[in-house]
Amino acid sequence: MSTVLFTNARIVDGTSPEATAPVDVLVDGNTIREVGENIKVSSAEVIDLKGKTLMPGLIDAHVHVIASMADLGRNALLPDALVTVRAFKIMGEMLNRGFTTVRDVGGATHALVAAAEECPLPSPRLIVCGKALSQTGGHCDFRGPYIDRAVEQTGHSLGALGRVCDGVPEARRAAREEIKGGATFIKIMANGGVASPTDPIHFLGFSREEIIAIVEEAANAGTYVSAHLYTDEAIRRAVECGVHSLEHCNLIQSETAAFAASMGAIAVPTLVTYDKLSSEGVSMGFPEGSVAKIDNVRLSGMESLEIMRAAGLAMAYGSDLLGGMHKHQSEEFVIRGRVLPAHEVIGSATHVAARLLRMEGQIGAVTPGAFADLIVVDGDPLVDLSLLTRQGQHMPLIMKDGAFIKQERLN
Repeated sequence: MSTVLFTNARIVDGTSPEATAPVDVLVDGNTIREVGENIKVSSAEVIDLKGKTLMPGLIDAHVHVIASMADLGRNALLPDALVTVRAFKIMGEMLNRGFTTVRDVGGATHALVAAAEECPLPSPRLIVCGKALSQTGGHCDFRGPYIDRAVEQTGHSLGALGRVCDGVPEARRAAREEIKGGATFIKIMANGGVASPTDPIHFLGFSREEIIAIVEEAANAGTYVSAHLYTDEAIRRAVECGVHSLEHCNLIQSETAAFAASMGAIAVPTLVTYDKLSSEGVSMGFPEGSVAKIDNVRLSGMESLEIMRAAGLAMAYGSDLLGGMHKHQSEEFVIRGRVLPAHEVIGSATHVAARLLRMEGQIGAVTPGAFADLIVVDGDPLVDLSLLTRQGQHMPLIMKDGAFIKQERLN
């Protein structure tokens, strides 16, 4: 890492419907040292960004980097070594799309974080919850209706999305074990899911007492709980129990959205995954029984965005893609842009996501003291959100932690 001075940088960070006037941005090591006009430095690599847009590195707050297969039950049976290799390929591709930080909400462990820090292969900053928590028959129980073997209590495979626990004592132990293992937040499956075999969408996951106990364990460790949620009833119950991060929320209604906003919760819609599961899921090996569930949530997705925006409920960026569908990660920008202002869509992947990850001032911003996670875009994404798609094609420069991941000649 060295000193880099970006000049004539028009910054788009999602906080304003307009780009800033041209400024200079000085990167020293892995942090942004200064942002202003006519910055003077004795020695630095100078990069003129005239005609380009400078953005903070993007943040995806809902990924599963261990999910190299769309069939999550089969994915859990893969050997850890194979899962690891495939995860690094998935993460490297995410980074080359401009996502410099990703929050894994089920599957990735702290061991994978440690491996990423030591591995010479580039990958995004990885924030993990370890294994997601599910009740018997819930969204992480892939045994199906005819298998009654006991679930694993320890030694969970890296390819497994989550673990099963029942009752308050088991729920507390599972949360404590994930925190002990390096989880920085806890994920629970509090509603039925699309990918799992025995939980229709309307099912409620965990009792109130179990959710409250898990929230308490997270709070005791100074962190929060994220929950898989679709139905209005499940969302309301989760917020009442203290859940902070509300994943999906396709079937949310206005009153619940306003209540969640009043409690300071943050939603993480993931509309692109239902769009791609519907069109590509079968060809990617997604189970037929799961495909039948997709439209239950897909058709309400766009309306949910409008409901949450009207209620003032903050929304972070999420993709939630599986298997070969990871390549569509950036298309969530375009989908949301059909009903939301461009700067708010961008903000979901910058400052809103940074707030959710409790890393405000460190990521999702081009400000002094922040990590030097930066992307340069040809053109203005406030005018055309598709500039953030196409596998980073319109991003000639990508920097993570002060190091260039991609550096093409600027026209």
